[in-house]
Amino acid sequence: MEPFTGLDYYRVDEMYSDEERLVRETVRAFVDAEVLPLIEAHHRRGTFPVELIPRLGALGMLGANLHGYGCAGISDVAYGLIMQELERGDSGLRSFASVQGALAMYPIYAFGTETQKIDWLPRLARGEKVGCFGLTEPDHGSDPAGMVTKAVRRGDGYVLNGSKLWITNGTIADVAVVWARTEEGIRGFLVEKGTPGFSAREIHGKFSLRASITSELIFQDCRIPSASLLPGSEQGLKAAFMCLDQARYGIAWGAVGAATACYDAALKYAKARVQFGRPIAGFQLVQQKLVRMLTEITKAQLLCLRLGQLKGAGRVHHTHISLAKMNNVEKAREIARLAREILGAAGIVDEYPVIRHMLNLETLYTYEGTHEIHTLILGRDITGLSAFA
Repeated sequence: MEPFTGLDYYRVDEMYSDEERLVRETVRAFVDAEVLPLIEAHHRRGTFPVELIPRLGALGMLGANLHGYGCAGISDVAYGLIMQELERGDSGLRSFASVQGALAMYPIYAFGTETQKIDWLPRLARGEKVGCFGLTEPDHGSDPAGMVTKAVRRGDGYVLNGSKLWITNGTIADVAVVWARTEEGIRGFLVEKGTPGFSAREIHGKFSLRASITSELIFQDCRIPSASLLPGSEQGLKAAFMCLDQARYGIAWGAVGAATACYDAALKYAKARVQFGRPIAGFQLVQQKLVRMLTEITKAQLLCLRLGQLKGAGRVHHTHISLAKMNNVEKAREIARLAREILGAAGIVDEYPVIRHMLNLETLYTYEGTHEIHTLILGRDITGLSAFA
């Protein structure tokens, strides 16, 4: 038997449909040819490759699992594979596509009027317009129920006051899906760029997700028309969490992409790096790390596949998504650190992708629900007892 040299130890690839494999290979080729050659430079500068947005749209990667309105309408597994391959390139790129599709397009698709859908979804799908999602506030991250941003009825519209923090795409977004407290409860609104009283500033000084735009949204007596309300958002935070579940699903797959990039780099390095007269891949402790990395990647691949099948069948529960997001990010984070150890000093320079993924995964561990929050979500589900305050 020939030594295994790939990234699919359990031949999970055989369980994908022809369409799903085609989607995966298309995105993989795009990442190899158009993302990897430039992403390190963007990471160094702390900039996002906006030039890739039209390409993401042209290849049908934005809101790809939505149906109609110019969206690709592919399976949930195929969509997950898009997220996996984009994050193999960089978490910032996957974050852009995830926010665009799951957090901007999905709420319009699920909760918007037909006019809102026709107006926004085709343009967002093509990458002609960019969206963002405003839920997290400076003092309310894991506890969004405490939000203080308000939308007060005034004449034939609303007046927004408040702020949102850690918002991906914020300064380049043409439309923001903003969640605010009203007299009727928490609701979602579409706030267009250029609306008086609405401003956004980019957050600098990040050591993680550097090739991504992270912003603060500020609303100061921002007047928006009643037509900006997403009428289906009357479920309040439940509606917002439905959007987050779409994004968390993509993160679970994306983490596998980051993990495979780190493992692949570490394996190649270990085979080429000679110490004490032979490649370090021949040493027991290095092999132990490589085996641990591949084992966790294989488990994460299987977890994602089953999650995608459940989602496609309409049988997924939000706790299923929490488990996959929690596990896969935690294991990808461990894999990145093991890869850094194998590379030694070379692991801290961006000649190799490991340190970049390692830093990015620190953000994934925290955002879209911290590791601890997902743990408590699962704890409540399996015990029937809530550990939340």
